[in-house]
Amino acid sequence: MYEGFTGQSTYGICKQLCTHFNLEQDHQELVQIKRNYFTKLFFDDGDLKLLDGVEELINNYFDHGLTLVVASSASMFTINNVMKRFNLDRFFLNKLSGADLKASKPHPEIFINAAKAANALPNEFFVIEDSTNGIKAAKRAGIYCVAYKSEHSKNQDYALADMIIYDFKEIHFNKIKNKIS
Repeated sequence: MYEGFTGQSTYGICKQLCTHFNLEQDHQELVQIKRNYFTKLFFDDGDLKLLDGVEELINNYFDHGLTLVVASSASMFTINNVMKRFNLDRFFLNKLSGADLKASKPHPEIFINAAKAANALPNEFFVIEDSTNGIKAAKRAGIYCVAYKSEHSKNQDYALADMIIYDFKEIHFNKIKNKIS
């Protein structure tokens, strides 16, 4: 069950958990409990860092003039906290939260909206994803999808991805520019 949740919104996951396990708590209460734990850990853990290579990749793309948009299933609260903690806001044109949409990944809505936010057509940009649901959403939106095979995303299906990587250096601008132009 856990693996199927990867890439989905907290709200949707909590709703499914309440239904599946017939929990007495309301799904909104479960969301708040989860967010309270996450927030405490996020701000109290001094060792928390970005995945290896992410900051370098963001800088690489930004330096080459690529338009960057965050399209995450995380809540906007979480997205904003990550952006603030790691000083990333300046690199991104826009941020989109799947929690604010009608449907979670694997529905393509978030990536369709990301294309609009970037003022681009689906064939004019690409998505980096680490989950089955995210890859499905990208492909359903008609977008080139790079799958990052993360040690943190267990048992995900990368078969639909256009490219699979194990290290973000594999998709630095000079290595991928022919695939994205």
